[in-house]
Amino acid sequence: MRLPLVAVVMGGMSVGTVELGSQSPRDANPERPTFATHAYTAAPGFVELEQGLSARGVGSLREATSWDVNLKLGVAPHAQVALFGPLYARGPGGGGMGDLGMALKLRKDVSNRAALAAVSSVTVPTGSAARRLGAGRVLGGLVGVVSADLPAGVHVDINAGPQGIGAGAPQWFTSLSGARGFARVGITLEAFQFSEGGAGPRLAGILGGVTFRLVNWAVADVGGVTRTATGTPRQVFLGLTTNLGRVFR
Repeated sequence: MRLPLVAVVMGGMSVGTVELGSQSPRDANPERPTFATHAYTAAPGFVELEQGLSARGVGSLREATSWDVNLKLGVAPHAQVALFGPLYARGPGGGGMGDLGMALKLRKDVSNRAALAAVSSVTVPTGSAARRLGAGRVLGGLVGVVSADLPAGVHVDINAGPQGIGAGAPQWFTSLSGARGFARVGITLEAFQFSEGGAGPRLAGILGGVTFRLVNWAVADVGGVTRTATGTPRQVFLGLTTNLGRVFR
């Protein structure tokens, strides 16, 4: 779920609402499938792997495809680090690895139904700029996050902050996403926007997705994106998030 040349390590609460502290550390808590992220972090010592396939394009969904990953590790009760990026992407210029990055998420619980977080990220030019698989330079990002569980089982995430720092004027990213769970099935809707900047043009759209909790530690997702701004690629996607368990104590 990465738009070309936009370095965002985002996702969204997509399975429904869970009060802070009531979830098992072995339960998958996806940041897929949205561009936004929730304010929660992986439990200390636990690893979670998100991966997804997407097809997108302005004129046709066959214009570009990618396999994106986000490997998250809880390093403290309120801190998480992640390695992310397209391990393989294909566009008009050819295929190969895209720009890979690292993100640090710091969380502050406001109550058992709300949390705040700050997510800082950096990507490095591992993708070929000549083949339009990467930005050709180091880029940074910083996003503030508000997550809250509302009445009627609705969960919301609000994200805002600059992306593409290091390529001239940053692209300001804003999003509002909502999710509702029904047993092991969830639905997600998100409105997102990236302002015009040095790393790319203005992009905006509406994302819709359905999630399926296969088992407590694995969640699948499927959905798509329709544009609300000219030049924004339409997308379809399919993904899987798996909590791989504890790797250290």
